[in-house]
Amino acid sequence: MKRFHVHVHVKDLEKNIAFYSAMFDQQPARTEADYAKWMLNDPPVNFAISTRGDATGVDHLGIQVDQAEELEALKANATRADMTLLDEGPTTCCYARSDKYWLTDPQGIAWEQFHTLGNIPVFSEAKPAAGSACCAAADSKTSRSAPACC
Repeated sequence: MKRFHVHVHVKDLEKNIAFYSAMFDQQPARTEADYAKWMLNDPPVNFAISTRGDATGVDHLGIQVDQAEELEALKANATRADMTLLDEGPTTCCYARSDKYWLTDPQGIAWEQFHTLGNIPVFSEAKPAAGSACCAAADSKTSRSAPACC
């Protein structure tokens, strides 16, 4: 199954948790001091908010898959379409261990396509290499084209 992903930067986490919990009629599946995530089934959406960005608003969009084969199929499609992608492979970010890559649409909106492998107790376990998209912007807060993680 594929699940649409949206990550929004917010100023006041508690106020936004209350708002989105009421809107979705459910509490977050995960809450941290700087992050909350709802795993909605109807419609299937992984909706995350965090206080880790410079500007409020949509940080990035994405597609989350349940199986590694689904991620490979999405990647093959992007490659056939000659899209430039930043392949992070296995990484940690946003309290999760994932296999992921990034695409950027013509407007500069970052798209993350990923397969979550498991949860971790911290936002990320180690800083990625220079130039890596995930967590680089979340930590250095340098660019919208280098997205923060989901």
